[in-house]
Amino acid sequence: MRTKDPAVRSMLIDRAARMLRERQPITLRSLVAGTQVSTMAVYTYFGGMDGLWKAVRQEGFTRLGATLRTVGTTVDPVRDLAALGAAYLSNALACPDLYRVMFDANFDLEDAAAADETLHYLVRTVERAKRRGRFRADVDPLELAAQSWTVGHGLASLVVAGPLPRESLSRGVPLLTALFTSAGDEQDRCRQSVERGWRLAQ
Repeated sequence: MRTKDPAVRSMLIDRAARMLRERQPITLRSLVAGTQVSTMAVYTYFGGMDGLWKAVRQEGFTRLGATLRTVGTTVDPVRDLAALGAAYLSNALACPDLYRVMFDANFDLEDAAAADETLHYLVRTVERAKRRGRFRADVDPLELAAQSWTVGHGLASLVVAGPLPRESLSRGVPLLTALFTSAGDEQDRCRQSVERGWRLAQ
């Protein structure tokens, strides 16, 4: 039995995501056309086309999680929260085809819990900010994390899809500053923290 090659799996996932963005008809034959693998590779690596689409969507969250893990934890949790938002944007710009599939409910996920974990990076950071007195005690960490993610997702969607230029990413600073000050942080201190964290998006 031949050992599976992770590079082949990754190639098929990236190719399927790109074809989907380009609205090309995707069949077993069109997916492998021009590659050095046969249609059987789709069954070998994914169990068929349904498994492929699950893997494509999951891969978006897998790469996002890997990007979020590169964000260091500092003594400033508000900076870290902004940095996670910036990392979200960086991942979307680096993997635009996969990003478009991540939130497509037409495709299932292989591991929904692993996808949910990407949001919980933000939730845990909000909790740290509360413990340090940066946010009010009554702030719901999940709610604030979701609102923060919404800011990043909105900017990413508009920049990746094309209506806004990349320079528009700088709008994240005033948006997150307003959000975090509404949660109790002091305005000037908050903006400084957000600016430091948001540099990752530049």
